Amino acid sequence: MINQNFLIILIGLPASGKSIFASKIKVIFQKRYSNFKVEIVDPDKIRNKMSPMGFNYRKEYMVRKKNLKEVKLGLKKGLIVISDDLNYFSSMRHDLKKIAETLKKKYFIVHISTPIEQCIKWNNARGNPIPNHVIYNIKEKFDDFGGYSWDIPTKVYDLSQIMKMETLVDDLINSIEMYFNEDKAEVEILKDENKLIIKYHQNLDSETRKIVGKLLRNSNYINLKREILAVRKLFITANLTTHLKKSEIPKKFIAFLEKQLKIDIS
Repeated sequence: MINQNFLIILIGLPASGKSIFASKIKVIFQKRYSNFKVEIVDPDKIRNKMSPMGFNYRKEYMVRKKNLKEVKLGLKKGLIVISDDLNYFSSMRHDLKKIAETLKKKYFIVHISTPIEQCIKWNNARGNPIPNHVIYNIKEKFDDFGGYSWDIPTKVYDLSQIMKMETLVDDLINSIEMYFNEDKAEVEILKDENKLIIKYHQNLDSETRKIVGKLLRNSNYINLKREILAVRKLFITANLTTHLKKSEIPKKFIAFLEKQLKIDIS
């Protein structure tokens, strides 16, 4: 079984469901492992204490510093620490990795890959606590995974696709248990599989985005923008697990567009 505390690094867009997921991890893990306590380090809470009158960019450096300090302190105290932050820059993830490694603790990267369209919908439903343009801006700046061997998620979860979050938490905890109990070779196999999944999802996103961009630059299709974006979302959702070759994605997507919209764009 799990014999030491560790760090979970959550990564995802605003309103992607990270905080709810973190809370579920805490509740379920502490039921299963009563000898461990779980601490969620949320920079939004730190930010609200430092700037109760509203966001102050001048204090962001202090917020970041305090956030890392709390992560380090929690790990030192023997707690399981969850970093409930956007962590969208690889440098942010590296800072957390460095803390864990300095303290000789394991860390697990979990990417909450909820699509931006769903994030915007959830953000609107809760009264736009974060301006939508900020979410789009973070999406544009998001550092992809795989640039470094250490920066590969242990798990990738799209919360818009799962009805019961408890299922995902169980899956994550089981993977962490396996890390502590199985040969490391098994863990490396899982990492390689996740790396391939991430690359495929990136290809699915980029290849369909190119086609949509080309279509919307054509005046014949600009009035179909809403429909084209909706069909793109349907195509991506339908093919998340089909693992099409990169060269197949454009052909399949164009055929899908023509069928759904009853137009000829080839």
